[in-house]
Amino acid sequence: MFENEHIRILLIEDEDFDVNRIQRTLEPFSDRMKIIKIFSDGSQAVNYIKDAQDEIDVIIMDFQISGGLMGEDLIREIKNVNRTLQIIVITKMTINLTDYTFANALLRAGAFWYCTKYPGDIDNFIYQPTDFVIGVFNAYQKKKLEMENVKSNEKIEKNVNDILRQNRIIGESLSIKKLKEDIIKCAESDIAILIRGSSGTGKELVAYNIHYRSKRKFENFIPINCGGIPNDLIESELFGYEKGAFTGADKRKPGLFELANNGTIFLDEVTELGLNAQVKLLRVIQDGELEKLGRTEKVKVNVRIISATNKNIEEEVNAKRFRQDLYYRLNVVSLLVPDLKERKSDIQLLLKYFLSIYSLDMNRAVPQLSEDAMDTLINHSWQGNVRELKNVTQRIIFSGEKIITREVAFQSLGILNYQQNEGSMGVPFPNYSEIMTLKDFEKNARAKYFEYVRSHSNSDTEAAQKLGLAPPNFHRMRRELGIK
Repeated sequence: MFENEHIRILLIEDEDFDVNRIQRTLEPFSDRMKIIKIFSDGSQAVNYIKDAQDEIDVIIMDFQISGGLMGEDLIREIKNVNRTLQIIVITKMTINLTDYTFANALLRAGAFWYCTKYPGDIDNFIYQPTDFVIGVFNAYQKKKLEMENVKSNEKIEKNVNDILRQNRIIGESLSIKKLKEDIIKCAESDIAILIRGSSGTGKELVAYNIHYRSKRKFENFIPINCGGIPNDLIESELFGYEKGAFTGADKRKPGLFELANNGTIFLDEVTELGLNAQVKLLRVIQDGELEKLGRTEKVKVNVRIISATNKNIEEEVNAKRFRQDLYYRLNVVSLLVPDLKERKSDIQLLLKYFLSIYSLDMNRAVPQLSEDAMDTLINHSWQGNVRELKNVTQRIIFSGEKIITREVAFQSLGILNYQQNEGSMGVPFPNYSEIMTLKDFEKNARAKYFEYVRSHSNSDTEAAQKLGLAPPNFHRMRRELGIK
């Protein structure tokens, strides 16, 4: 394991006699370990470590070294410089082998191992030389493991930062600045959050930012659209089931709460949950346990719950469609995501941001918006909020125009001020040279109408009702049309 590796040792010892004994003890292993520096003063050793910490693997130190910095204080100072450095303490104190108080004090300070220097009859080697050498090898191995752990954490931290960059909240309006401040506060605890706001305002984006800024950021974030799961399947999706729980259950299925264990679960459109599912959700929140079909024992889970709704949840409670006790559990802290029309000063920032990222996705140059086009877009009603703005931005880029005029902006918004052979939703008939099959034209028209209805609805559930579709069929059609 260590044949091609060289362990670099820093020795802190103020007695030449003991320095010689340690050197003789390690000498048989000189091809695999080497004392690179010796200090007789603790403060000098710490200063050296600050500059050369990458050149050291293991530190061997006398517990009662002369000078002002010694013992547990010296151990703590070294660990403050670099937590991965492993420290072996040697002492000539007479220690009772069952004196766990001394051992615990060293371990709490950060030491890896300790041993006594010698009984009176050993002059040439450190006491228990075999154990001492093995301790050095083990300390080196632990240092390597901790370094790998640090690198892994750095990679995970970078991934989290990348996620936050990709899901950052764009805007400098007062309402958005307040929302960003509230997100940071909410991320500092595990308190239950209820996010309110119209459809398309970015409630899931807020939940992402809370999770990835919290102490749970290295664990799973599981978003659930409660309105997109049929009522007869919601319990098995949320809580799972065991093999053989019912006909057709040929294998165990972990529920979404299990997958979110130690992380965060985001219940979007939470008011769409049926009353039976609400009862089970309440039990999970109260007891930290969930019941699975086909299992007698409860499953413990540690999950932070963030929920969201575009409805007036208080009206749902008064109408007995949502349990009051569950409402109080979920609504500990309430955040409001404002409609886009209420923060018009952010529209220009959002347009520039989406034009940049979608142009890159479509491999096209970023178009320039004329002043008239910008005014048209800023003063639009934006009933579909940021979701509608995203769709409009993609249509602008798809137009292929380098300069976006007011007319192109109107077309992208689905507003037609002139007569031409178009459907009412802005579905153009192609030029003769670009004739497409009827199947492709129908899919194009369906997708545009689907997006139009969705952008003018308060929720996917409402959009499905307007289109005369059951929620499962609505979400299946959305996937078939390639709509996010």
